[in-house]
Amino acid sequence: MTPPTPPQPRKTSPQDGRRSARPVTAAAPPTGPEAARTSAPARPRPAAAAAPSPAVTSRVPDATPTPRHTPVIGRIPVIGVQPVVECGRWPAKAVVGEAVEVTATVFREGHDAVAATAVLVTPDGTDGARVRMSVVNAGLDTYRADLVPDAEGRWAFRVEGWSDPYGTWEHDATIKVGAGVDVELMLAEGAALLERAADRPGLPDEVTRVLHDGVTGLRDTRRPPQARLAVGTSAQVRAALTAEPFREHVSASPTYPLVVQRERALYGSWYEFFPRSEGATWDADARVWRSGTLRTAAERLPAIAEMGFDVVYLTPIHPIGATNRKGRNNSLTPAPTDPGSPYAIGSPDGGHDAIHPELGTFADFDAFVARARALGMEVALDLALQCSPDHPWVTEHPEWFTTRVDGSIAYAENPPKKYQDIYPLNFDNDPEGIYPEIRRVLQVWIDHGVTAFRVDNPHTKPLTFWERLIAEVNAAHPEVLFLAEAFTRPAMMHTLARIGFHQSYTYFTWRNTKTELAEYLEEVSGPAAAYMRPSFWPTTHDILTPYLQHGGTAAFAVRAVLAATGAPTWGIYSGYELVENVPRPGAEEQIDNEKYEIKPRDWAAADAIGISRLLTRLNHVRREHRALQRLRGLTVHPTTNDQVLCFSRHVAAEQAPDGVPDAVVVVVNLDPHHTQEATIDLDLTAIGVTPPADPTAPAFAAHDLLSGAVFAWGAHPYVRLDPLEQVAHVIGVRTL
Repeated sequence: MTPPTPPQPRKTSPQDGRRSARPVTAAAPPTGPEAARTSAPARPRPAAAAAPSPAVTSRVPDATPTPRHTPVIGRIPVIGVQPVVECGRWPAKAVVGEAVEVTATVFREGHDAVAATAVLVTPDGTDGARVRMSVVNAGLDTYRADLVPDAEGRWAFRVEGWSDPYGTWEHDATIKVGAGVDVELMLAEGAALLERAADRPGLPDEVTRVLHDGVTGLRDTRRPPQARLAVGTSAQVRAALTAEPFREHVSASPTYPLVVQRERALYGSWYEFFPRSEGATWDADARVWRSGTLRTAAERLPAIAEMGFDVVYLTPIHPIGATNRKGRNNSLTPAPTDPGSPYAIGSPDGGHDAIHPELGTFADFDAFVARARALGMEVALDLALQCSPDHPWVTEHPEWFTTRVDGSIAYAENPPKKYQDIYPLNFDNDPEGIYPEIRRVLQVWIDHGVTAFRVDNPHTKPLTFWERLIAEVNAAHPEVLFLAEAFTRPAMMHTLARIGFHQSYTYFTWRNTKTELAEYLEEVSGPAAAYMRPSFWPTTHDILTPYLQHGGTAAFAVRAVLAATGAPTWGIYSGYELVENVPRPGAEEQIDNEKYEIKPRDWAAADAIGISRLLTRLNHVRREHRALQRLRGLTVHPTTNDQVLCFSRHVAAEQAPDGVPDAVVVVVNLDPHHTQEATIDLDLTAIGVTPPADPTAPAFAAHDLLSGAVFAWGAHPYVRLDPLEQVAHVIGVRTL
């Protein structure tokens, strides 16, 4: 074993020496009461004794010199780096090909120029793309750049601040040479600077040539000073130093994590349905509907795919308990033929890893998945971690539930609501017993082709459980996605996203006014977009808002347009095409709720209503326009009418993997009953359009992607929207 290196004496600076040699003065004798307590009687001295020496001042070295402090700040300070989630505790999120906006505050002392570079670190730890950052607010020293990861994995990024000697010289030389001050000195300094920049090893030959040409031009005394300066500050020199910047005092921020996932984690269209309702048959003798099967449910898949949906989401397909079974409309007195809620999971036929016998077998489920994939769709399954009283876990693992003082197991409650047919799991009694069982259940469905889980009420389970589960599932299956049905408080909703959920339901469902919608669109597209991906749903099997209850077909159209264009991921619940808007009295949910009964539908009636055609068109537009596949790049534009909302989404050329810019402007009449008119105050630069010299002139061709009409729009277009004809314009921006 190598012997340890003995500690080396620290070298002290002159300042350290001055601190160590500070004078120490002898203490004065105590006086007053303290002297009386501590002084002894004086002894008489012999006559020949010498007089005592007077007190002297001595210099005593400091035995513990002050340790040197290592500055945390860089030579060129870099602070406020974003996107960073909780100081890097969790990674920021992106998908393959998505531009990640990196911002930072970079500055220095004095007036010399500074610059910054955003650096993408690949999953293997090597430096990838390096992008020169641009100043977006010079007064606040704010810099930004876009980094575009091109593969899945655990990436990272950092920001490097640096002194820009060329920028400093260019600024000073332009002023001084123009004023005739220190002309030759400034030109000579520029030549020396470019010479040093050109002599760096590893430069491309063309860059070296351009820089040497700049040196030659600056030193050419046969030419006038302004001509020499023009050579040293030419576009070619600037381009060369943009490509290969000459950096001094490079100071890097910490490296922050960035997880890059597949595109469906950000963008997709979901369609929810209860498989037992598809292909259900009427038993005339028993006067009851008989459950459809997974085979009959698969017959609905072509129509769903034709509407352009990417993910088909199935509510629970497991055996349903009989104890405390709920009847129609959540009744506590079910009829013998009531099928029960699929969320009351578990019976003698099995639990979360089983299929209800009336729906079929795993062979039938595999056939369903195969059919969906053949049509270009994925299958998502509801993950509801709760049990009916008949679930095998209740008898095999009673410790996984909460036992009350009377010995009964506590059922689920959300006062005043009671769910007597459901026992919630208790994750604290035996966390190391329950976790591997749930992990095993998920693996069963992953092995049968499920690539996404819609998680029921995740906010009622410990966050530690979800963070571990998602991390370990994704370590083995990075393609598997988790959608949080978290209609809950903001802190919980956002933290579920931080710890790993790929997507989340949102408050969009209850945002109806122009102000509410504008603020919410800006909120979910702002800083939270670094970790939380919203999924917009107009309705669910649990929710039917008053706006949809009373707004008729136009209200369903309005909410579909807002959901499909307001977030990259959106979804609808089966029956939306038929404008099912009758509520259960006193509740914000449908009457004859499908959770408690089989509900076959007449899909032939959908075409006459027109919502299915709108859904189809919206999904087609989303596939054609990258701007609608991204969360960032949103701008809300003012209008002159509180019933007319306007917003846009824009992807610049440098933010697109194919280098093609895209912009979409959405204008919606929020009033489902009346025609509304407005003038829009469009921020043309926000949609990538150069404002014309004449502010009243047309600036771009506005292609209405819903109607096919084309308009010539400028900065202040007028719109008129009749909800009986067209509730919205969805405008593709094209050059004139």
